[in-house]
Amino acid sequence: MEGASDGFEVVTSEGSGAEQSPASSQGKAVGKAGDLAEESLLPEPAGTAQSEKSWDQQSPQNSVLPKNTANGTETASMIEDSQTLRKIGPVFNETVQTENQKHFSGKVIQQNYHMPYVITVRVQRGSHSFQEVDVKIERPTYNKPFLGGFRNISTGVEFHNAGSQTKSKKRPDKGIQLFCKETQTIVEKNKQQQTRNTTSTQMTKIGLYVSNMTDKLITPGKYFTAEEYHKRRLEAVIVLQKYFRRWHAINLVQNLKEQKRLRLAREAQEELQKKREKEEKLRREYEKKLNPKTKEDFELLYHDLELWMQEETERINRTLTGAERKAALCALLEEETQLIACIGMHKLDANLENQQKAIMHFLRKCAQPRRWKAFDGKITEMDTQSTLRGKELLEIYCSITTKDIPKDERISVLLTVKCTVKEHECKLTQELVALIDREIDLISREVKECNLEGLRKRISTLFLQYIKIPEFNPEAAGLLKVPQDPLKLYKRVYFCHSCENYLASTEFPIPANSRTIGRCRSCYRLDNEARQREAYLKYRLILEDLRKSEVDYQDDSKIIFLVQLADMQYLIENIWNCQSALSGSSDLYDLVMVRWDKQHEWSPWNTILLTKEEADAHLKLCNLEKHFSRQRS
Repeated sequence: MEGASDGFEVVTSEGSGAEQSPASSQGKAVGKAGDLAEESLLPEPAGTAQSEKSWDQQSPQNSVLPKNTANGTETASMIEDSQTLRKIGPVFNETVQTENQKHFSGKVIQQNYHMPYVITVRVQRGSHSFQEVDVKIERPTYNKPFLGGFRNISTGVEFHNAGSQTKSKKRPDKGIQLFCKETQTIVEKNKQQQTRNTTSTQMTKIGLYVSNMTDKLITPGKYFTAEEYHKRRLEAVIVLQKYFRRWHAINLVQNLKEQKRLRLAREAQEELQKKREKEEKLRREYEKKLNPKTKEDFELLYHDLELWMQEETERINRTLTGAERKAALCALLEEETQLIACIGMHKLDANLENQQKAIMHFLRKCAQPRRWKAFDGKITEMDTQSTLRGKELLEIYCSITTKDIPKDERISVLLTVKCTVKEHECKLTQELVALIDREIDLISREVKECNLEGLRKRISTLFLQYIKIPEFNPEAAGLLKVPQDPLKLYKRVYFCHSCENYLASTEFPIPANSRTIGRCRSCYRLDNEARQREAYLKYRLILEDLRKSEVDYQDDSKIIFLVQLADMQYLIENIWNCQSALSGSSDLYDLVMVRWDKQHEWSPWNTILLTKEEADAHLKLCNLEKHFSRQRS
């Protein structure tokens, strides 16, 4: 239902009444009747308005209000629910009272009624059964047209003809335009034109001679038919197409040549980059073997020593026999012993250097200020009391460990250390102060510096112990591996049966199928150097790359973090034979292990060993079965 008015108006008079529903949204519906003359606005459609005569013709027995003609009023009685004011016909100037005691004047009554979006209508289904139906009100998006009506001349009240409350029927779309607003008249345009020269035409006649020297003789050309004309047009079009196709083919070939040139240049650049990376890798390995610094460097060194021993032993067994063979093996063993001793000396020097680097790293961490990133991306640094204390201790330690300085500066540094440690009274500080006094006394006695090296080393060691105490250096509390509270060590300390030491849980490599705590990492490393001399650097690199790639998936994969180096070595050597599954490349530095199906978590049964380029291409595939089945076919 659509177009319902926001109010209604009921007007009654003596002996007649009128009620009109809202006619349209352009004007409110008005009901009026009486003995007064009426002026028609437009010819009234049948059934749209009710005149005074129609009111008088209503049967009086249908009314429940007995009529009192003496005073022009009606004595009211209860109105049935099924009756309306239209059927009762209240008279002019009477009052109609409802159950809620509201009075409506008999003249013009109008309420500001707002039609809701949904109304409930009670429908009678049987003699004693009713059903409530929800009716949705559709409000018009346009104004209904004025359909005419009439006007009461005396009162000036207008009565409008009622319009339908349904939308107009929409014509079906036939897919073609039937009507248009364009006119079918020709467009005319007037424009004045003037020739360049005003001339006239004159023919030769008697008494007049017109020269024909400038005249042109025009002869008609060869006549050709419409077929010949269209044929010439077609031939011209074909010629144009030939030239266009030639131009397009030239551009296409040039583009292909340019793409090929760029591809070859890119491939050459990639090959050159690979060659450079390989040379750089070999150079780094050679540098590590000449100057080993880390545990991995010494691991590679022992591995090369084992390979050299195997080659020499095989050569001696193949070429020599008897006493010569035994003498050669003894000489080889002696040479191996010397090489092991040389490697051990390099390891001691590297340990001292690494220890000094670790100490300086620890002190710099203690002196590092607090840092955070602001909303604009700038880094803000703030020094606290603890960081300032760490910076002061770092400067003192660097001064006290500096060699070849004048005696006056050395005495000044020792006095500074003495003043610093005397702030806290303990056994350590007392011993440190006593050593400082001893060195000052020896310096005053002109003792040689070579004889003071041991004393100075003891002073620097005790001062380092002083720095590592959290009571004297608060920043050291968060950097020490061993907690200060011994109760925290009980649940995280295990006993190594090989070296018979109590170590933290992080010092024990635990395989996935292990049930007990075995040897510590240092015991495993020592056993490897003495027996197998395996190099796990290549397998460690593959394992680290695999773990990084699994973290990037962000699918909560867990199996890869339980795999140890020995497990990875077994997979690569025994399952994949140390070569790529596609190209057969055996360079472990260029091989990576990725998921076979990237939709599932990595596992030993969902993995494949490929080169880096092959792995990138493999991870871009969407349908593995279709791709690899096509390759097999």
